Amino acid sequence: MMDLKDEIKQLGEKVTKLKNQIQTEEATKMAFVVPFIQSLGYDIFNPMEVVPEFTADIGIKKGEKIDYAILKDEQPIILIECKHWAEDLNLYDGQLFRYYEVSKARFGILTNGICYRFYTDLDETNLMDKKPFFEFDITEIKDNQVEELKKFHKSYFDIENIFSAAADLKYSNAIRHIFSEEINDPSDDLVRLFVHHVYPGKATEKVMTTFKDLVKKSCQEVITDMITERLKTAIKKESEAQPEEASEKKTEPEASSDVKTTTDEKMEAFFIIKSILRQDVDIKRIFPKDHKSYFSILLDDNSHKPICRLYLTEKKRQIGTFDENKTATYTTLQSLDDIYNLSEALIKTAKSYEEKLVEP
Repeated sequence: MMDLKDEIKQLGEKVTKLKNQIQTEEATKMAFVVPFIQSLGYDIFNPMEVVPEFTADIGIKKGEKIDYAILKDEQPIILIECKHWAEDLNLYDGQLFRYYEVSKARFGILTNGICYRFYTDLDETNLMDKKPFFEFDITEIKDNQVEELKKFHKSYFDIENIFSAAADLKYSNAIRHIFSEEINDPSDDLVRLFVHHVYPGKATEKVMTTFKDLVKKSCQEVITDMITERLKTAIKKESEAQPEEASEKKTEPEASSDVKTTTDEKMEAFFIIKSILRQDVDIKRIFPKDHKSYFSILLDDNSHKPICRLYLTEKKRQIGTFDENKTATYTTLQSLDDIYNLSEALIKTAKSYEEKLVEP
């Protein structure tokens, strides 16, 4: 039996492959949203648990219906409003807002089968917040988001527990959003803070302009250094956990003809590439393969699915990335951190093999 993480990741893959074939809102519900409700442990065929077309009287409007209501003890606990997968959800949060106001449910979900937005009433009791406290894209869901989603599973559902965690989640997500914006485009307040601490003169317009670029570059370098350190730690742990891996590889047919050494540097490059691809590809499908003259990264351990090719010797330090025709483009590496600059190309290459599988 699959756990929630596996079910959600599998559903995300299904959504990615099938979405272009889904033409209507009803088809979106049946293909994407109903399986999502099932993954949370609710029996969609039991009207005591899941009610489609749940009736909610809104003022003088009688018989208004919301797509799904999840019940507990015969009372709605979660309302779910669905839209076609291509719809912009920003146009519809007001609709869920109206239903929530006249219902006893404490949580509302607005979804198009790809993006899921979770709402509650943190700001004012019985009045749904304008912004979701939790949001994710099921085709790119992260492990920490699966852990938050697990709180809504039938086996773990506890209103007070979720409500308590929702406040922290709401503010932590807001902080992460601000932090991300500051890294990419530092505000004057942030630049002024650093100028105050490191520059002895006045924060003139010229100084602020100069420091804005310095702050952006320095913040990004700090994050890169942190990622590199974590990768080095992961490499060390993997080496300690699999001390016989190198000797096992020598039994491969290719080993007799290739004189090669899988160095720590090659493995560090491998882990960097895994970290780049992890949001788009199951990392269990990414394999390293060492050759006499180069080090390749493959999808599904298949030599016909090369993601990139690395040359890491004293005389040659390059990475080759492939286009849809498997034509390689080579880039010189000053350091392994330069691999991050090729993230878009690496992701595109890995995804291209998936796209070929679903072509008519």
